Amino acid sequence: MHGAEVAFEAIGTAWRITTATPLPDATLDRVHATIAAYDRVWSRFRDDSVVRELARTGGTCTLPDHGGALLDLYDVLDERTHGAVTPLVGASLERLGYDAGYHLRASGPALPAPRTPVLRDGATITLAAPALLDVGAAGKGQLVDLVAAELRACGVGEYVVDAGGDLVHRGPDALRVGLQAPGDPTHVLGVVDVRDRALCGSAVDRRAWGDGLHHVVDARTGTPTRDVVATWVVADRAMDADGLATALFFADPDLLQDVVEHTYVRVHADGRARFALDLPGEVFS
Repeated sequence: MHGAEVAFEAIGTAWRITTATPLPDATLDRVHATIAAYDRVWSRFRDDSVVRELARTGGTCTLPDHGGALLDLYDVLDERTHGAVTPLVGASLERLGYDAGYHLRASGPALPAPRTPVLRDGATITLAAPALLDVGAAGKGQLVDLVAAELRACGVGEYVVDAGGDLVHRGPDALRVGLQAPGDPTHVLGVVDVRDRALCGSAVDRRAWGDGLHHVVDARTGTPTRDVVATWVVADRAMDADGLATALFFADPDLLQDVVEHTYVRVHADGRARFALDLPGEVFS
């Protein structure tokens, strides 16, 4: 898409919004307000967030309307990955050093996520005991969707919203995106064409530190995954694409096929790649 672009940093990642014409200040204000409101609920990196309060006290709180949809997806991914993907993984990540202070050094042995029941009535949740939630597996994708919804509400008909490579596209011309080879930013292993859909990816080298530590953690053990090193998913919603990209590290693609309509690429540490036959693009041999 050729046109105007605005770039900024938010929630620890680089954002780019590309539109056919420059966005008015009022529209940008709504975008930034949407991101700030999401961060106040879900960020485990700030002491005043809702998830930090739940980590201190447990109990009951009512989330924004989008919270129900996000946790619904987590319920499905938890079941399909046999507990590897859960929002209860926050303390596991902090144990490995991925904490509010970005110490990036493990503070002890790996910590499996608790199986604390998360009781829900729509967007109202109750934690029977304090637990630190982390929605990084699907939350950034959902926030991309929410920003795109704000653009549409402001009358923007064509756009690309890209948050650190998790993106959603709307417009008449498909967007061609290269799939970066893990560990080599100068090389792509394939391309996909995205039109009126979302593309999200995850890789073990995106947030890596220490001796083999990274952010894709198996909640059952509290340890980073080793076999799969990168995934990409194309779906209608970025939330679904983001969540499924994480789930593909732990579950066979066939087990995720009917969660939502999607296509995928999955790359293993030994270089093997598996991808959907209807992928809107190609994976290079």
